[in-house]
Amino acid sequence: MLRAAFFTFSMVFGLLAAAVASAQTPAQTPAQTMPAEPPLSERAPEVHAMLDALGMYEVIEIMSAEALAGSTDPEAEMFPGQGGAAWQAMIARLHSVETMTEAFEAAFPVDRMTPDQIARITAFATAEPGRSVIEGEIAARRAFLDPAVEDAAQIRFRERAEAEDPRLDLLGRFIAANDLVERNVMGALNSNYAFYRGLADGGAFEVDLPEELMLAEVWGQEPQIRADTIEWLYSYQLAAYSGVTESDFEAYIAMSETPAGQALNAALFTAFDAMFDDTSYALGTAAAVFIAGEDT
Repeated sequence: MLRAAFFTFSMVFGLLAAAVASAQTPAQTPAQTMPAEPPLSERAPEVHAMLDALGMYEVIEIMSAEALAGSTDPEAEMFPGQGGAAWQAMIARLHSVETMTEAFEAAFPVDRMTPDQIARITAFATAEPGRSVIEGEIAARRAFLDPAVEDAAQIRFRERAEAEDPRLDLLGRFIAANDLVERNVMGALNSNYAFYRGLADGGAFEVDLPEELMLAEVWGQEPQIRADTIEWLYSYQLAAYSGVTESDFEAYIAMSETPAGQALNAALFTAFDAMFDDTSYALGTAAAVFIAGEDT
């Protein structure tokens, strides 16, 4: 039920600039900032307890570390040597655990799940085998912060795939039950589009970019994002569930296929997608400041 960590920087400035004159659209206006809601622990304590039992707050902490570790990627590709301490400060603010947690909780649809479904998920997550499965997920995600560990996991997956390891069939059932490939691919594409919108709205370009050009650029990334997503999911799950018996993993799949599991999966993706879209848009507007500065 965990979202893969993907964000692609592949802005082709020549392509974008060449097509601007053909069709221009007004720059979109960022959404107005709304007053901060009370934390989820106050608004919906049972939902907060469920998410805590699922390790979601630890996952957000790891996602923050992933984002901070990759903070030099857009700088190196788009405005090399221009960001410095100011860029790092922006990244630290946008991807702080507090900022990401607030965005996640604000977007989590608390009414998507019934009280009975919340109770069922919490009970599963706080007893065996659910507790051990979740601990394995978090441990593997944290280990993947080390690129060498992730690379080794990908090699292991390719070897297992070549050997037609039946364990991959079991993982494939879990991936299919939760629609993890499609949900992650669409989430990554939407985040990339939000980043491009942030660049455009932040004034990175001298002229307005037509929406269809941004969409075409984003969709051009889809095959590579899909391939990367599939490899990441299998590599990660081989690591996360290496100590889980087949019978315990069957129980995990069965839970994910219940109405409660499906409702949880949909709610988590809704919240994480909104969180990533918000931070991606903000990242784009932040990058635009430095890109525009290069041209002055």
